[in-house]
Amino acid sequence: MKNKTSIADYFIIATCRSSRHADSTADTVTSKLKDMGLRCPTPAGRPQCDWVIVDAGDVIVHLFKPEVRELYNLEKLWEMNFDSVENKTA
Repeated sequence: MKNKTSIADYFIIATCRSSRHADSTADTVTSKLKDMGLRCPTPAGRPQCDWVIVDAGDVIVHLFKPEVRELYNLEKLWEMNFDSVENKTA
C-alpha cells in the first residue's frame, strides 16, 4: 500500500468464518499489538462484526466474513497484485 495511499503502508486482509470469529480474532490481534508495546484503538465494526478493522498505524488489519469480503473486494479496489512475493495467503 506504500505507493497507493498515505493511510497505511500495509493491509492485512483475512476471511473469518463468522462474526464471532472476526470479533475474537480482532481481540487477539489487539492483545498481541499491546504486548508488543503498540497503542491500538478499539477495533471498528463492532458489534455486528461483518467487517472488523484493527488500525495499528502503518498496518491496517481487515477481518471479513466471506460474503462481505467478496462484496467489497478490497484487492480489486486497491488493485493489489497477489503475484508478488510480498503478498501472502495465511
